[in-house]
Amino acid sequence: MTTQPDLLYSEEEEALRAAVRDLLADHCDPADVIARTESGAPHDREAWKALAEGMGLAGLLVPEALGGQGATHREAAVVLEELGRAVAPVPYLTSAVVATEALLASDADDLLTELASGRRIGALAVALNTAPGGACRTVRIENGVLHGELTGIADAVGADVLLVPAEDGGLYAVDADAVTITPQVSLDLTRPVAKVVLDGTPARRIGDAAPAVRRALRAGAGLLASEQLGLAEWSLTETVRYLKERKQFNRPVGGFQALKHRLAQLWLETVHTRAAARNAADALAGGSADADVAVALAQAYAAPVAVHAAEEALQLHAGIGMTWEHPVHLYLKRAKADSIAYGTAGSHREALAELVDLQAP
Repeated sequence: MTTQPDLLYSEEEEALRAAVRDLLADHCDPADVIARTESGAPHDREAWKALAEGMGLAGLLVPEALGGQGATHREAAVVLEELGRAVAPVPYLTSAVVATEALLASDADDLLTELASGRRIGALAVALNTAPGGACRTVRIENGVLHGELTGIADAVGADVLLVPAEDGGLYAVDADAVTITPQVSLDLTRPVAKVVLDGTPARRIGDAAPAVRRALRAGAGLLASEQLGLAEWSLTETVRYLKERKQFNRPVGGFQALKHRLAQLWLETVHTRAAARNAADALAGGSADADVAVALAQAYAAPVAVHAAEEALQLHAGIGMTWEHPVHLYLKRAKADSIAYGTAGSHREALAELVDLQAP
């Protein structure tokens, strides 16, 4: 008998949302985020410390026995919604979700405890555009040390430990200080990518790479939809607010029928995104047999909606939206970068078709 999932937010989840939103209001003011993108130090260490150590959110997915909160993907999804609304420059998705999920499938309880405490930041050394189940680059292992080059590694510049897949099928933990990390040009300046070069780097094998990487990327793709939901909600909310205030021909611009229709369409898309994102988070939390379907569906839908919402926000803010000082460009860049993270919408549609046996003729 199949139980209908409850996709509504619980009181505890709403309380968590309120606490995270208040914290981000203090630490991630849009002007400060813009200034940080120009500083050469993209990660906001103070905001991360407040989230990870102050609120214990870095350990949401880690069992209590290992120093975590023992929560589920539903709570992590709420956090990511708020981080998306603020375009927060913190490595939550890459460390507290993706790297943590890889470690949960490995034998590295000590690293899990460190990541849960927020004292160390982890990053999975797999290109950000790799889809769940997709092929990823590996490095060579010779005499117990690693050699190779990996590119497009998200948040590697702020990581303390890297989880590196090797050609022997193992997943290895490597101290970030032991490798050469070179920032690469990234459209989204709040989530930088980098090239990682390993040249005789000592490493510790912590498990098998294939199941750990697949689990990590699936969780990353599924919960990325919640971040995209937050982006879309901010874009819609701020656009409606601006159009109510801006006047043309002595009446609010938002009263024009053509704009009402565009906003109504965007609202529908955002509501549907919320349903898809919540379904993915709930399926991951419950270990559902349909989790792969839920994740593929969420990404296939959420990615283009987030981009559309940010594009509409930019256009409907008119001239001010084109300025560097207005934060809408941060949301468009994050939405565009997210649209290829952990697989494109097209790759997820193909995966979904295969999962439900609806192959093209």
